[in-house]
Amino acid sequence: MKKLSDLKVKLFADGADKAGMLEMYRKPFVKGFTTNPTLMRKAGVSDYRGFAEEILAAIPDKPISFEVFSDDFDEMELHAKEIAKWGDNVYVKIPVTNTKREPAYALVKRLSHAGVKVNVTAMMPLDQVRHVAESLRGGAPSCVSVFAGRIADTGVDPVPIMAEAVRILADVPTAELIWASPRELLNVFQADSVGCHIITATNDILKKLDLIGKDLGEYSLDTVKMFFNDATQAGYKLQNASVNR
Repeated sequence: MKKLSDLKVKLFADGADKAGMLEMYRKPFVKGFTTNPTLMRKAGVSDYRGFAEEILAAIPDKPISFEVFSDDFDEMELHAKEIAKWGDNVYVKIPVTNTKREPAYALVKRLSHAGVKVNVTAMMPLDQVRHVAESLRGGAPSCVSVFAGRIADTGVDPVPIMAEAVRILADVPTAELIWASPRELLNVFQADSVGCHIITATNDILKKLDLIGKDLGEYSLDTVKMFFNDATQAGYKLQNASVNR
């Protein structure tokens, strides 16, 4: 088992709760941040620009991704160029298609070659990765987010897919592959083993990093104690049960 310090993959925090983001910003092992409209809505964010300005004022020196929220490519382009102005550390998340399944490859190419740092998101099939790689070739620094966790949710092993995505992007040196939507801490080590540049994870998963190297016997005992303490605190009793001695 590797130690945290042995990992080559960069850890990004995924969320839109300001307090949680600032908590992770204080962790030296967290190298960047990602957000999306779903996370922002769950966090109660109502002012998109205002939230972004607050976060960028507090986190000025690590990459942060903010997503466009139009379904029209022309409007996406306008949004992307505006969001890119918010800070040098800003990456603009562009969905790989719109809701009509129309690919965003041409838009990604225009933005990347105009100097906008993009994070192309919501990818799963490798064919999408191939097209995006071609769009990003020769462009600005970028991220390619493949949703490995959602791939796994379908019963498919994401590891071979992510390994192939690493190979596809090998000759696009300005692009970094993100293992997105992880489901457990093990995914961090899987992402590292196949050569992913970045894994983005929620605070709940990142907080489990403290468990790396924990003795499994001790962890077993901790679990037994948790069950016992919760049952005791809940006051559970079985009527008419007795212990024969």
